[in-house]
Amino acid sequence: MIDIKVPTVGESISEVSLVKWLKKDGDWVERDEVLAELESEKATFEINAEQAGILKTVAKEGDTLKIGDIACQIDDKAAKPESAVKPVAVEAPKKEAVAVASTADTKKPEPAVATAVADMKASPVAAAIIADKKVDVKNITPSGTGGRILKSDVLDALSNPGRKPGVAAFSRDEQRNKMSNLRKTVSRRLVEAKNTTAMLTTFNEVDMSRIMEIRTKFKDKFKESHGVGLGFMSFFTKACSYALLEWPAVNAYIDGDEIINHNYCDISIAVSAPKGLVVPVIRNAESLSMAEIEKKVIELATKARDNKLSMEEMQGGTFTITNGGVFGSLMSTPIINIPQSAILGMHKIEERAVVVNGQIVIRPMMYVALSYDHRIIDGRESVSFLVRVKELLENPELLLFGKDPVKTLLEL
Repeated sequence: MIDIKVPTVGESISEVSLVKWLKKDGDWVERDEVLAELESEKATFEINAEQAGILKTVAKEGDTLKIGDIACQIDDKAAKPESAVKPVAVEAPKKEAVAVASTADTKKPEPAVATAVADMKASPVAAAIIADKKVDVKNITPSGTGGRILKSDVLDALSNPGRKPGVAAFSRDEQRNKMSNLRKTVSRRLVEAKNTTAMLTTFNEVDMSRIMEIRTKFKDKFKESHGVGLGFMSFFTKACSYALLEWPAVNAYIDGDEIINHNYCDISIAVSAPKGLVVPVIRNAESLSMAEIEKKVIELATKARDNKLSMEEMQGGTFTITNGGVFGSLMSTPIINIPQSAILGMHKIEERAVVVNGQIVIRPMMYVALSYDHRIIDGRESVSFLVRVKELLENPELLLFGKDPVKTLLEL
């Protein structure tokens, strides 16, 4: 019998939560097959089978385990059951499903409905009813394992049109769920940031006309050349990198009685993941090209969505950028990602009337907010930093050198 123990996942982490068993007790598992999903206070990771054999689970879903605790055991001496080597037969629809489907034979579902039914997870009976009644799957709340739509879910949607399925009118039901390690860590760090920093926020607005013109003109060519789309994040990351090098206090942080300055820009980007907010880091952003930044953003965002971020990818940032605009936020005061000293908040781009050269014109404008720790960053530095970011974004050609090309030529 082989013991599968909780591995070491970081120097500061002493316990994890067992989120989900991906294999059941008594299942035959192959070597290196994923057995369970664990969650630490900073990331989600998996444990694998060290040998093939019969799985014997020890811990339960929701249990808190110490590093080195036994999560499960594998009987590597057990014989492989015949069922484990036979191909899995496709489950035939039940008689009820066939009966329902037969009524729809004379009237086939529309292509859009047929495509939706084919793409979703649904029981045979549920799929047949959806195809027959042409139910919009967006109005169905799945209650089955893994987001599977059951017959009762479809019938609930049919009997309650125009109302969110599964929620009774005037309901006063409550649910009490255990807070995950990741959510507990986020909560603790947010309170710590509020209580241990002298946080202030300064605002400005950016005319996004030039950036939007560049994206419209070059987005196809950019994707053809680099294999990645041209987004806003590369412009903001570049602009912040230049501004951080000009105003190093914004890129520094306090450690006890010392101030740690950085001659590089490790930009953390706030990403909304299934388990909560995470902030993976783009290393040496000041040295990366626009395409390299975009590729890194996609890589980190994809890993965050799939809960595949490593500890190293979420540690050591010197400055953070967060984009509340993707959720429709017009203005906010972002909270500092400690131990960093500042965070830049991007927001929704909205057409507004502005005055340019004495004339009222319509421009795509974005509010930007810089929250900063006043213990290390003075008002002059914070405001000047944000004004510099605004200047670089409104004049993207400056991002090539970080300065006006003519002034660079004349060494002014």
